[in-house]
Amino acid sequence: MRVLQRTIWWGVAATVLLGVTLGTGPAQAAGAARGFNASAVADMTGFDPAKFENPSGDVVKIGVLAPFSGDAASVGQIYWATGTWVASDINRRGGITVDGKKKKIALIKGDTMGKPANTKQAVEKLCLQDKVDVLWGTAGSHLTAIIQAEADKYKKLHLNSGSLSDTLMEGKAFTPYTFQHIWTTHSVGATLAKFFATRQERKFYILNQDYVFGHELAESFKAGLKKYVPDAQIVGEDFHPLFNKDFAPYLTKVKASGAEMIFTGDWIPDSSNLLKQSRQMGINLPVAGIFLDDINGLIAVGPEGSKGLVFASELLINFQDGIQHKWHEAWKTWAAPYNTPLYEWLGSTTGAYAESLYWLLDAMERAGSADAEKVIKVWEGDEWTGLIGQKLTMRACDHRVVRDTYVTEFVSPNKWYKDCAFMDKITTIPAEFVTLPQPKDSSRCK
Repeated sequence: MRVLQRTIWWGVAATVLLGVTLGTGPAQAAGAARGFNASAVADMTGFDPAKFENPSGDVVKIGVLAPFSGDAASVGQIYWATGTWVASDINRRGGITVDGKKKKIALIKGDTMGKPANTKQAVEKLCLQDKVDVLWGTAGSHLTAIIQAEADKYKKLHLNSGSLSDTLMEGKAFTPYTFQHIWTTHSVGATLAKFFATRQERKFYILNQDYVFGHELAESFKAGLKKYVPDAQIVGEDFHPLFNKDFAPYLTKVKASGAEMIFTGDWIPDSSNLLKQSRQMGINLPVAGIFLDDINGLIAVGPEGSKGLVFASELLINFQDGIQHKWHEAWKTWAAPYNTPLYEWLGSTTGAYAESLYWLLDAMERAGSADAEKVIKVWEGDEWTGLIGQKLTMRACDHRVVRDTYVTEFVSPNKWYKDCAFMDKITTIPAEFVTLPQPKDSSRCK
């Protein structure tokens, strides 16, 4: 198993950073490998997501679908920080070539409030009133399913950067207008199981949010363990409501189960509340998950409370990368709510969101158009150099990304933060072990 995994230290991939070659125009062959050095990122001095203003004139409009209010408003802030960074970078470099002329990027908020009815209303407004070219989002696979259906109805490109459900791009749910840049629940389960095959932990307690993603992720983790860690035991399994306030009933069962590790797919605020309440109850078990990098939540439990967490992601960004330092320098002048440690560095979630938008805009540039049909032709089967120099492939038949994945354990001290444990060594899991097989029920994939 160890031979099939390779452990890399910070410092690798410090030169090839963003897979974007903007300004080349449609003459560049679709599917050609691309990438540019960190120095190609614009001078971001003075950039602040709290003060972002859309350019005037003829622009490419991106509708940002995220919870900008309600219990998960912090997720919307992450979308906005990332989206405005990419838009500002591209705009400062003159925009992208669309319909024979340079156009800058405008972002328009669509507040889902984390609720199905509000999501549908937000999509309709963005498409019918704001006339956006692209829909971008969102957190929550049940909400993304709504966006996909509406994108298909209005023939709008939809970039899914936040929802992992395997079923989103299968069967009747598939639409050619949606591209799933984010990894899938299958990939998460396989990634962590492959990682735990080299570790001592064998007793796992699953605690997830009670909706389609949480249940799919639990099944994927169990399937991964069965394949790669056949002697592992699931000593408990529970599902809690979204935006849960009281984890004590669940954690009491965890404590009595004899678990050696808690596995969770919870995202903020649930992930941070789960961690905080477990430590308050004297439960210092390590937690494995994919949304454990909420720095504000980690600082709340301190170095001891966050040490030993196992964090898996589709993207872990080098401390030394040039884009990191441009982001970090800009962050020093940001206003609330972006002046907290959560945004101090370009993290896995913000990095993946940025990567998805850069890839989208590069596909538009090569298509020479914001027209959905033209961009689809370029993006299907595209091979592209990602944020950390890794090869990304947009699988043509089901519009899902094929990529390596990564796992790290949080340690203290570390290079990043003094008030909490954070990433150290990174284990890379090759794409061949974690990629969801092509759907068998699709004629496109035969």
